[in-house]
Amino acid sequence: MIIDFHTHIFPDKIAAATIEKLEHIANVKAYTDGRECSLISSMEQAGVDLSVVLPVVTRPEQFDTVNSFAARLNEKDQEQPRRLLSFGGIHPHTPDYKSKLRVIKDLGLSGIKLHPDYQNTFIDDLSYMRILDYASELGLISVIHAGVDIGFPDHVRCTPKRIRRVIDEVAPERMVLAHYGSFGLWEEAEELLAGEQVYLDTAYTFGFIEDERFLSILRKHGAEKILFATDSPWSGQQESLDYLKGLAIDPKDKAQIMGKNAQNLLKLSMA
Repeated sequence: MIIDFHTHIFPDKIAAATIEKLEHIANVKAYTDGRECSLISSMEQAGVDLSVVLPVVTRPEQFDTVNSFAARLNEKDQEQPRRLLSFGGIHPHTPDYKSKLRVIKDLGLSGIKLHPDYQNTFIDDLSYMRILDYASELGLISVIHAGVDIGFPDHVRCTPKRIRRVIDEVAPERMVLAHYGSFGLWEEAEELLAGEQVYLDTAYTFGFIEDERFLSILRKHGAEKILFATDSPWSGQQESLDYLKGLAIDPKDKAQIMGKNAQNLLKLSMA
């Protein structure tokens, strides 16, 4: 099973406008149009069996809309041979965060996505610390955008130093740091984060990080804590898989990275 642990889609009625807006902000070109059917098509072409969809709640009042969409997506796609698995989302300024996290758990969502730049809050803010601590208590996976966001390059709210503080003070379980620990800050990520009890995903990493740095972090961190991910539609699934397969990594480690680690983290059947 090949699992892409970091993708994004949008409701069909807003997908085109959303993609156009984000392309303009970040000055990049998307690989798909952001619709569910386009991601499924990409998966079929690349041989990806499961894509984890990560919604971002940019305002507290979006909570119900975003998480209802996620729950409906999971219910609809649960019988598909190539399917999507959506996480939920929560804003750090959401009132009564514990009850909201319990709603996410009760909806059957496996985890949450946090994006400090889009949510205008530093990752080591008390509001995030509380969310991460209680999410761990509930057994939810927490995926965090880490490092530079190319749409907000001058305002990095999730640096390795700040993540290090979160790890030291909260020790959140089942936490995933997107973009291989910190996009664009990989030297610092290797020094401060590699080897810790967190997962690193490879979203929007290939082609930006030097191969030797990627492999150095892999050796220090351990292949068992690396998750293949693309950040689709911002990276191509086929292109990312081809890049990973071309790296000088032991085949057993590649198998772990491409799917086995995610299967274990998501508690999916290994059949």
